[in-house]
Amino acid sequence: MARVFIGLGSNVGNRAEYLQKALIEIANSEKISLNKYSSVYETEPVGKKEQPQFFNMTAELESKLSSRDLLNKLKEIESSIGRTKRERWGPREIDIDILYYGDEILNEKNLQLPHPEIARRRFVLVPMNEIDAEFIDPMRCESIKDLLKRCSDTSAVRKVKVQIDIKKV
Repeated sequence: MARVFIGLGSNVGNRAEYLQKALIEIANSEKISLNKYSSVYETEPVGKKEQPQFFNMTAELESKLSSRDLLNKLKEIESSIGRTKRERWGPREIDIDILYYGDEILNEKNLQLPHPEIARRRFVLVPMNEIDAEFIDPMRCESIKDLLKRCSDTSAVRKVKVQIDIKKV
């Protein structure tokens, strides 16, 4: 079993509902265990700024799937929830990224581990810090709390009172 951290985001429609649906599908997937998840944070868009605010969160999983199989499973979940293909960095119903897959370091066209943008994104580091501030990034050899302290991103990341209720079906 690999210890995995994922990031989830939504800025179209009922953002909280999309996050909840994604976590429920992940929790009900074979060979994946949902261990814990962060609070929900409202965040400014990165890249293309002219779009609605995001709801972002992170989650810790354990997976018996390989990193590539897990990526395929997460993309299936995005599709089943209703993600519409749009422009890069544009609005999305749901976005699920693998942030860390154990201590795996990988640089392929469709999968880079750890996720290459982590150290530059407060919307990832803040909820990640909530889950496991002491986790050591295997490529940078620094804890999440230290990456957050040194992060140059100044975009707003604000915890919101959104109830995410995950029950296995």
